[in-house]
Amino acid sequence: MKKIVYLTEYPIDLPGGAQMSTLSICEGLAGHKEYGYEPVVICPELLGEKTEDYPFRILTYPMTENRVRNLFLRIEAFKKYIMQENPDLVHIEMSESLITYGFIQRKMKDIRFIYTDRGLLFGYRKRSRLFMFPVLKKSHMLVTTTKFNEELWRKETSIRPLTVIPNTISTKYFGTYDESKRQDEGLAHKFTVGLAGRICVEKDWDFAVDFVKKLKEVLPDFRVDIVLSTFERGDEEKTEEIFRELSGTVGEENLSTHLNLSQKEMADYYYGIDVFLMTSCFESFGKAAVEAMSRKCAVVSTAVGGLPEVIGDDRYLYTKEDPGKGTGCIRELAEDPVKLKEAGEYFYQRYRSLYSEDIYIENHRRLYDEII
Repeated sequence: MKKIVYLTEYPIDLPGGAQMSTLSICEGLAGHKEYGYEPVVICPELLGEKTEDYPFRILTYPMTENRVRNLFLRIEAFKKYIMQENPDLVHIEMSESLITYGFIQRKMKDIRFIYTDRGLLFGYRKRSRLFMFPVLKKSHMLVTTTKFNEELWRKETSIRPLTVIPNTISTKYFGTYDESKRQDEGLAHKFTVGLAGRICVEKDWDFAVDFVKKLKEVLPDFRVDIVLSTFERGDEEKTEEIFRELSGTVGEENLSTHLNLSQKEMADYYYGIDVFLMTSCFESFGKAAVEAMSRKCAVVSTAVGGLPEVIGDDRYLYTKEDPGKGTGCIRELAEDPVKLKEAGEYFYQRYRSLYSEDIYIENHRRLYDEII
């Protein structure tokens, strides 16, 4: 068995795109012994889960609220565990872990390593680039999750080689589609627009509220079903403001609200909506869009970052400068059940052919075979 060590600066059981994507790879490799790879994760101490509950090994280190202190803790842990494990490949999953690895890379010069950029190149500050780029020039592969981001790296840097492996969503929760849960039949169902995401600047919730107001002007009768996730102080107040604004627009009887749903609950949530609306001003990939696709939702989204690549059809894209294209698209889908069903099937097949976990794991296996 060849051994691959994964480096992250957040606990593997903390909900987040990088952690969940890493989890998908490791569970996939652990479940396919015939691939010949043993995954080992090095991360901070878990929040609630036990390391023995996972089908692969997890080696943890302490983490504090002091970023400088955390850097030294990571350096010591990475050095100790990598030398102990002597892996065939190190796969770095987060930017701070990459920077940390740079401090010990000379001692690991005989070990190949790769880095997955799960963001976008222009999202890195100048100081981060200063520390990241010298390390990346020694990497054996830079992986991006979209061709859009790969092209940014290709045009603006000399770092090579580059490859693209699109992101995925959890097979455990989203892998099986249950037609009986699709709530779009019968007189009791009212056309429903879904919104979901964290309270953060990137999701642009103020614009989401404005978009729903504009949609109300062209589509008088619809429901909104929204899921928000809170993390920082002040998030609760923002959620209350968003809920209040939406209620004032569509009416309390036409608004359903949820806070901090689990992945299992999210997998069921998407069954109850017809169109999933994205109003982000920044998205590197857009996992929520893929989650919605897996439940046969039509997805209407801002054309930012990697989203146009994930959506794949300009009919379902709009810009903040031209929200009318988005509201018009949703109105057309609401008024034509045939087009709505066709859109749902288009997105579902797109998920199956490009973004399923099986494809994701197979793409990584091929990459590991090539490098090792």
